[in-house]
Amino acid sequence: MVQRDIVHFKPYLKSITIMKPKGQALKEHPFDIPAVQAIDTLEFHPDVTFLVGENGSGKSTILEAIAVAMEFGAQGGTGNFSMDDRDGLSKLHNFIRPKRSYQRPRDRYFLRAESFYNIGVYLEDLWRDPDARTSREQAFRRYGGKSLHHRSHGESFMSLINDAFSGHGLYILDEPEAALSPSRQLAALARIHDLVRDQSQFIIATHSPILMSYPNSKIYLLDQTGCRSVPFEQTEHLLITRDFLNAYPKRLKQLLSNTPLLDLLEED
Repeated sequence: MVQRDIVHFKPYLKSITIMKPKGQALKEHPFDIPAVQAIDTLEFHPDVTFLVGENGSGKSTILEAIAVAMEFGAQGGTGNFSMDDRDGLSKLHNFIRPKRSYQRPRDRYFLRAESFYNIGVYLEDLWRDPDARTSREQAFRRYGGKSLHHRSHGESFMSLINDAFSGHGLYILDEPEAALSPSRQLAALARIHDLVRDQSQFIIATHSPILMSYPNSKIYLLDQTGCRSVPFEQTEHLLITRDFLNAYPKRLKQLLSNTPLLDLLEED
């Protein structure tokens, strides 16, 4: 029997280059964000790339710009429909040059936790629009045939990742853990692995140490010093979570006595 070589199509998105503006524009948003200033070229892992950092570090701004540069809608959705929000859209996508592979993804999705509800509204409107001639089954086919509004936020996201993501895809996810309990984060991690093995690539902005523990990945930390690659074991998310869980009675006592967080981490 002749053994056939496995064809690898990934990464669909190899890297992005941020072309910096000149003059006053370089001092304006979003170029006033240290991570945006620091990034010239950002290379992506063929399987999973994480963007991590505090709120305001630029994760969502960069992720949104990547998605728009890759022809997703700014508010999220598939490659077949999008919901634009031009008033809330940063200008960063105009300065991004993506480097793609020759192979295009068969499936694609941009998830924004803050606007996922709007996708449910869009699908409901599509189903009820007499001119669209769309049956309920067609409108919600990617989501297990059931309205997203008839489920909890977490159930809707699990339906998205289990039913809507079909593999051979590029999936851009902005804080997917916002809807998920710890046990469902574990389930999502397992599903991400299944999709990675089915020729999918993920770019994820997250605060979840459970998700960012995925081994076949690259983690970029965005902070006031810029943007750099870090191992999972050195992420603040893991260190603080592990420290708290290993000594939570002591930590609670210290926290409730108004001890500053940095002092807690330095005490031991």
